[in-house]
Amino acid sequence: MTQAYSSPGAESKTSASAPAPASASAATLKKGAGPAFALALLAPIIAEVLSGATRVSFIFALIPEIMVWGCGALIIREMVRRRHLPWTSMLLMGLGLSIAEEFVIQQTSLAPLPWISGPIYGRALGVNWLYFLFMLGYESVWVVLVPVHLTELIFWRRGHQPWLRTRGLIISGLIFIVGSFAAWYAWIKRARPIVFHVPVYDPPKLTLLLGLLAIAGLVAIALNLGSSPTTSANEAPNPWVSALFALAFGFPWYVLLGFVFTPNFKFRALPFWIPMLAGIAWAGAAFLLFRRWSSSAGWDDRHRYALIFAAILVCMIAGFLGSSTWPRIDVIGKSVLDIMAVVLLLLLGGLHFRRSPSAAAFAGRS
Repeated sequence: MTQAYSSPGAESKTSASAPAPASASAATLKKGAGPAFALALLAPIIAEVLSGATRVSFIFALIPEIMVWGCGALIIREMVRRRHLPWTSMLLMGLGLSIAEEFVIQQTSLAPLPWISGPIYGRALGVNWLYFLFMLGYESVWVVLVPVHLTELIFWRRGHQPWLRTRGLIISGLIFIVGSFAAWYAWIKRARPIVFHVPVYDPPKLTLLLGLLAIAGLVAIALNLGSSPTTSANEAPNPWVSALFALAFGFPWYVLLGFVFTPNFKFRALPFWIPMLAGIAWAGAAFLLFRRWSSSAGWDDRHRYALIFAAILVCMIAGFLGSSTWPRIDVIGKSVLDIMAVVLLLLLGGLHFRRSPSAAAFAGRS
């Protein structure tokens, strides 16, 4: 985004130096290559590798994940920062990215889950509803919100500037499309029939159309939310209080997977719409609480860091739930990577807690 470096009245007096603002803007965007590349890596690393969804023995899957998750998160971040939109817009577009993954790209919320033999709890009208609900929350938060805010904290001096030129945004979009096709082909045409020995599933065209309409609707709403909200008179909580609430809201989200993947889960006698409504209410309560806090006076980058740290802890710890059947190399690999991530996060936290609150206040509210 081009910024003004001189007042309109001084324009005629500084015509000789008129190219300077453009040069400065170009230099700023050139420096954005580092943050953009970091975000493209962090999105799949946090959501897939640190969580254990992509294990060390299948680390080659990280390549299409960078193309889809990384470029998807980068495009969303650029759209939000260029238009000065609030983080709610980022969340809505993250939900759209999740629907694209679950309905269009890999269609895991539409096709019968290949890891389950027999009836799937929560499947109705051709949709795995509880699995879909979990993924909506997981992918919008851990693929988009958490990596974006973490990258902005790492590169905090350029945290709210655009990182890409229009050409970079177009290239990111093309990489996203190619990566989406590669992920679709690898999962739908190869993994499902060859690895899991299940037939290829063709979702109803109407379901795909409804998914595309939902994505378009979410993006349209996100782009028209207006600028970031003004600061309220409420005082922000202690950063670590907000982190504790993030842990308290994060871990129970995995109960949705317990309903889907644990046959002897005692609450599976309930009609699936009961945990479905409970999950929606849980997510809504978390959204309202953190939106209220983030618009409070005193909310700054220390709070953002505390939330990010807690959220990453949730996905790392909860990712061990299914590790009893993993090869030893995957358990060790995940443990080592998680420990390394915690150490790096602690170093980053030390940097931001040493910064003055006033220097971090503006960034933290967006």
